[in-house]
Amino acid sequence: MTTDLSVFLKGVAMGAANVIPGVSGGTIALITGIYERLINAIKACDLTAIKLFLSRDFKALWQHIDGRFLAAIGLGVIVSIVTLAKLFEFLLESHERYTMAFFFGLILLSLYYVAKRITHWSPSVIASLIVGSVIAIGIALLAPANENNSFFYVFLCGVIAISSMILPGLSGSFVLIIMGNYALVLGAISSFSLDILLPLALGCAVGLVLFSHVIAWIFKHFENQTLALMTGFVLGSLVVIWPWKTAVMQTIQRAEKPPKEVVASYQWFMPDMASASTWICAGLMVAGAISIYLMERFAADAPAKS
Repeated sequence: MTTDLSVFLKGVAMGAANVIPGVSGGTIALITGIYERLINAIKACDLTAIKLFLSRDFKALWQHIDGRFLAAIGLGVIVSIVTLAKLFEFLLESHERYTMAFFFGLILLSLYYVAKRITHWSPSVIASLIVGSVIAIGIALLAPANENNSFFYVFLCGVIAISSMILPGLSGSFVLIIMGNYALVLGAISSFSLDILLPLALGCAVGLVLFSHVIAWIFKHFENQTLALMTGFVLGSLVVIWPWKTAVMQTIQRAEKPPKEVVASYQWFMPDMASASTWICAGLMVAGAISIYLMERFAADAPAKS
């Protein structure tokens, strides 16, 4: 049985992964075997939960939302954000290629463990794998759209961004860049512009509730196809995590703050096999693969909610 400490550590990994372009908390949840339980717990934050809260039946509410599990995950994410996430931000700034190499190896081997959960490979399962890969690669190759501050478009950005944050293989911040509103959102946060933050928050809330219900339903009725689709998302995300690439930067303006450069797209190239850094990257890829092997070997999957 998975202990609270094991779930907490998986939360720590989810929080740290969010600072790596192309790696989402959803990816870590999927490869560590807690994704479906996490989605079901989020889905449980529904009208029934509100009624239990208003009636002050907190014990029933805690059980309804799988509170012990969510608390362990949430605490892990918070601890990671204030500790390990800062370390990964430093590593990305100072040793981006080496950091990416480690995560490339980790994600590459994790594909095997995720795909192994598929019990039957049918034409529809294979098609789901291909579709997931194409979507993830397509998003990585898209050129950023123009900024749009209309209520509906900002609301839509909230829906899609929050969905991508919990969807394996997709980065919420990168999706906002593709949709053209990353700078708009940063500026709204710094200036506390409610004209942008309110529709964005509304979109995030609606997207989180609806998406968790959709994913939970799909998992229940099409488990193999869903796992294959998510495996495709993670496989396609390797395009962004590939260590040998040059980032194409875009300068964004922020209200009352200095301009900030963000990644708009990438230019990929093959490694120089005569370079020592190439072999260091290869070693870090192996280290990443070993880390996911040890995680699978010693950390049992979270049990289903009783």
